[in-house]
Amino acid sequence: MARPALRVDAVLVQAVIAGALSFAHLHDLAAAAGQSGWKAWAYPVSVDLLLVAAWRRLRSDGPSRLAWCWFLIALFASLGANVATAGFLDLANPPALLRLGVAGWPALAFLGGTLLAHSSATDREPVPPAPAAEPEPVPEAPPSETDTSPEAETEEAPALPAAAPPPPAPPAVPVPAALVEHARKVAADHEARTGARIDTDTLRARLGVPPQLADAIAAQLA
Repeated sequence: MARPALRVDAVLVQAVIAGALSFAHLHDLAAAAGQSGWKAWAYPVSVDLLLVAAWRRLRSDGPSRLAWCWFLIALFASLGANVATAGFLDLANPPALLRLGVAGWPALAFLGGTLLAHSSATDREPVPPAPAAEPEPVPEAPPSETDTSPEAETEEAPALPAAAPPPPAPPAVPVPAALVEHARKVAADHEARTGARIDTDTLRARLGVPPQLADAIAAQLA
């Protein structure tokens, strides 16, 4: 069974009807604003073409402020004409603002069409910076061949043993000031009797303190 050559699309029919009504409303508004003859018919063509051009730019190049701006301007002009012809304005005696808008529309539409036609996506989007070139790897030097002859072995100096790490310093021991003063008196008495400075062991025995505390006191007396 052969398919019919012509298939009626409800969406397409609806679009044609809506476009015809909007076209007629724009013509009536332009005629009411003082445009007569072919000029009144050129206004709806200008509005619809700007609307289609802006929408095509949005579909082809992606969203942009330029395309959205002119799409909204054309949509406002089309929607305003449809609302104005519904009885909200007296078309027999249109206001001066409407005449001004209709008279200035050709220049505005020409500017929008020119910008949409001669601007490209590369003009609007910044070019990403080129990636930085990676440094070339430095080739490693080939390992040198080691002479394994007996003469070379005898000429090699023996490896020195690693130095032992220094012993950790003893923790500081807090010494009361009164104990230091008492130790000074003991040291002075010992030096007066013996003629020699008191050593750490004698000082520890005289004071009765542990070795670490005796070393800390002796360091302060030095």
